[in-house]
Amino acid sequence: MIDKERYRQRHQAAENPYHIGLRFGLERIFYCLRQPESITHIVVEQRGKVEDDELELEFRRICAGNSYLHKPLPFQLVFADKKSNSAGLQLADLVARPIGLHILRPEQSNRAFEIVNDKFYKNSRGDKHGYGLKCYP
Repeated sequence: MIDKERYRQRHQAAENPYHIGLRFGLERIFYCLRQPESITHIVVEQRGKVEDDELELEFRRICAGNSYLHKPLPFQLVFADKKSNSAGLQLADLVARPIGLHILRPEQSNRAFEIVNDKFYKNSRGDKHGYGLKCYP
């Protein structure tokens, strides 16, 4: 999750927060899949011609090695129309909101987050922060 307000306060020449989130997400997918050698398709929801073109350009930069990993990532971008009724995109929507609410309002009751909380990818010590759950800055 990118706290956009805190990010803007800390960085004068701010990078697009969606691009930062994309980079963090791809890095974590790479680790979670145990550094796959075959191509993995990453499905994203279409937003609009300009936004899709910007996202694809940034995706290609990241996969070319512009990330924390400094190596090529074996991912291919696939755009899905909002009307496609993709089960994967619906699941992403169902999971993203409770996570965001938990980060923004941790004191608020959030049963949906309690369900997904144990599902985060964790390191060998069982820590999800920075591994399966990334909050920036």
